[in-house]
Order: sequence, then C-alpha cells, then structure tokens
Amino acid sequence: MQLQVARIGKPHGIRGEVTVQVLTDAPEDRFVPGTEFVVEPASAGPLTVSSARWNKDILLLGFEEITTRNEAETLRGAKLFIDTEELDEDDDDGWYEHELVGLEARVGSQVVGKVAALNTMPVQDLLVVTTPGGEEILIPFVEQIVPEVNIEEGFILLTPPDGLFELNVDQDAGTDPESNA
Repeated sequence: MQLQVARIGKPHGIRGEVTVQVLTDAPEDRFVPGTEFVVEPASAGPLTVSSARWNKDILLLGFEEITTRNEAETLRGAKLFIDTEELDEDDDDGWYEHELVGLEARVGSQVVGKVAALNTMPVQDLLVVTTPGGEEILIPFVEQIVPEVNIEEGFILLTPPDGLFELNVDQDAGTDPESNA
C-alpha cells in the first residue's frame, strides 16, 4: 500500500525546484536526497529527491529528473507517495489519512457525520467531518475532543465543546422564511 506524503505546488526559481504541501509529520525523514517517490499521475514519475530546503514555512524540493522551470511546471498538482512497507509500524499514537477517511463520526451513540479528510497543520491537525446535511465541520484532532479512534469498528468518538458543530453553519440559515421553502 502507498501513503501520500506531499502534493507538488508551483515551480520555484529557474532550476526545477517546486514548492510542496507537506502531508507527513516527519518531513526531515521523508524528503532527504536520494529518496525516490511514486508519483500520481504515474507519467510524472518516479521522482528522486536531489535537494530539500525550507524557505520560511514552505518546503522546496529539487528532483534529479527535473532541471528546468518548464519541467517543474508539469508537476503542479502531482502527488508524492511512499510504500507503507517502509514505515515504522511501532507508532501507535498516530493515524494516516487513508485510515481515517470514511469513518463514522459519533457523539455518544449518535452518528453526526463521516470523516472526509485530515488537514495536517503546523500546530495541530484538523479532521474534516461531513455532516448528513452536507456541511463540512473542522474538528481539532486532539485527545480531548477525539478520545477514541476505532479503525476496526469504523468510527471515531467525539466529545465536542458546545458550539463546535454550529461554528461552520451559516448563522442566517433558518431565520429567513424563504430559505425554508
């Protein structure tokens, strides 16, 4: 199985470097020179890291196969994957996005939605939960709010603070009589 660790953004400079959206919590281990990635679409890869450096909060990668800005432009939006066999399976404290997407989100025994994505952020990760009504709710992925992740039974248990599910809902919904028509 493969795990996505980055998404390529725009080119940077004229020598083929690209910006990347990092989707791993250990970029210093994943993006070292010599690392080869499986790429989606497959026609863009495989790619081998030749350089990795930070420019403020943005990771810039260079690849052995890409040497010009025009070549780098063709990579925009491509996804970088590693084989999960390479991963250290001793990490019981974390989950990967592919393990979480599709799990039911429950508050007590009530199903309040499904996990649609995991947004990895610098300070804390956010779960994107889609409610039965189609709204997307951002849930801080911290133990106090998500005390249980049960991959085997297909759910996460939430203990949301008051108002968390209402934060993303349009405040005017329901107050306009025409909106209920």
